[in-house]
Amino acid sequence: MTTATAAHTLHAPATATPARTRAAVRDEAQIVTSAAGRRALAVLRLATGFIFLWAFLDKTFGLGFSTPAARAWINGGAPSQGFLNSDAVVGPLKGTFAAIASPATDWLFMAAMLGIGIAVMAGIGLRVSAVAGSVVMLLMYLAEWPFGANAASTNPLVDYHIIYALALIVVAAVSAGDTWGLGRQWKRLPVVRAQRWLA
Repeated sequence: MTTATAAHTLHAPATATPARTRAAVRDEAQIVTSAAGRRALAVLRLATGFIFLWAFLDKTFGLGFSTPAARAWINGGAPSQGFLNSDAVVGPLKGTFAAIASPATDWLFMAAMLGIGIAVMAGIGLRVSAVAGSVVMLLMYLAEWPFGANAASTNPLVDYHIIYALALIVVAAVSAGDTWGLGRQWKRLPVVRAQRWLA
């Protein structure tokens, strides 16, 4: 064995094998190795997913928290239209949001709440969920326009919409679905291995 070969062997990762792909190495680099850290991220993932799932359940069935039974979606309520046409929407984009309010936005909003909630809690499709959820949160942030006298938020830059979006991004970035979720099994599916963005 030459000196160069010996040096390479000493510095090579113990788990390195020819079969490892660049994508696998990249995924491993994203994983938090501390067991306590993995569990904490799993709890964050489950809690964040439940926020979205609960919004779907409450608005669908009128559980009486933010949506009374009389305004439930199953009773003819209009989840997104009710919000987009309400006094909660303020600022220079109020007219734009009112103009797009329709049954289509109700279906899109509710599908997003259900899909993001289930996916994040199950630990699958976290990249797609992070993008979709962040877009929804950004739109809601802009609808409530946290700048100016009529702002509902007490912090114009970082309110709960931004925190939820960041939580989605974090759990996706560190593969938090692998702990207490179906993330590992999901990433082994042929379609997900072929289309990494689905992970």
